[in-house]
Amino acid sequence: MTVFMIVALMGLMFIGRGVYVFRSEKAKPFGFWANAETPPISDVREYNRALGKLWIVFGSFFILFGIPLIAGQNSPFAVLSILGIVLESIIALGVYTIGIEGKYRDK
Repeated sequence: MTVFMIVALMGLMFIGRGVYVFRSEKAKPFGFWANAETPPISDVREYNRALGKLWIVFGSFFILFGIPLIAGQNSPFAVLSILGIVLESIIALGVYTIGIEGKYRDK
């Protein structure tokens, strides 16, 4: 149960970040990668909204994949959590790189 609470807290942090980015009115695009420069973006507002949606969906599924951890760390269902979160992260990277950055990058 403790592990699920930690996963849920992390998921809520992702969702909070997503809401902040989604609602932001800043003229500067938010970054996806840690310590990396954001590429030149054509429509910053729409880019930030798309990135915010990605973080909200990511955080929601992060919490959802944490539910099997309620049964305990030694449960065979814990593997579903681990594999689900890894797969979700890979999909999020693809959605950002191909979908969001590909659409809004200045050409």
